[in-house]
Amino acid sequence: MAAKRVPAAGRAVASTGGATRRAVASTRGAAGSAVSAGEADPQAIGAAVSAGEADPEAIARQICLRMLTAAPRTRAQLASALRRRGVPEEAAEAVLGRFADVKLIDDAMFANAWVESRHHGRGLSGRALAAELRHRGVAAGDIEAAVDRLGPEQEIATARSLVARRLAATRGQPTHARARRLIGMLARKGYSRALAYRVAREALEQEGIDLAAAGLDLSDAPDEPDE
Repeated sequence: MAAKRVPAAGRAVASTGGATRRAVASTRGAAGSAVSAGEADPQAIGAAVSAGEADPEAIARQICLRMLTAAPRTRAQLASALRRRGVPEEAAEAVLGRFADVKLIDDAMFANAWVESRHHGRGLSGRALAAELRHRGVAAGDIEAAVDRLGPEQEIATARSLVARRLAATRGQPTHARARRLIGMLARKGYSRALAYRVAREALEQEGIDLAAAGLDLSDAPDEPDE
């Protein structure tokens, strides 16, 4: 069996994950038992820090490293987790800054890997991917650079591939129902109405279906305004 292809961006994230696992091994124990308690009870962290029983930066490092070992994260996701666990803001920012300096946090790389994985794996549009990255706190410039790598031709090709795979499952259904399912599937993946109409129309016409005779008008729909 051929080895499964790993996208370049995915390999970069995997490399970062290896560095994270090495770092967490060297950090474990530095924060003491206060971290274990603090992860479940944010008040425990504040009490331990106030009493001088724990170094807040050591706690922040261990929390971040544990999270990064499990999966790549954005700086905003880590910052939010540290706030929830009661880590003082100054300590959190110091640790996050050092992690960014050594590329344990790299939002640009995260965005590139996310776009490559979710577009090719799930068929999501650039618009849907941008919304997911915004939700994860990635900066607008990094989102734009990652999504722009797709290009309009890649999005059209992916939309056509999605429709081609779904088309066979709709055979035998009324033309209206087939068109509705194809367009709805693309809409759920974030494709514009205009592109969804165009690709569905092309696919049905290639099957020899006379859309006019079926009473179906799939002429280009007006596109939605940019968000």
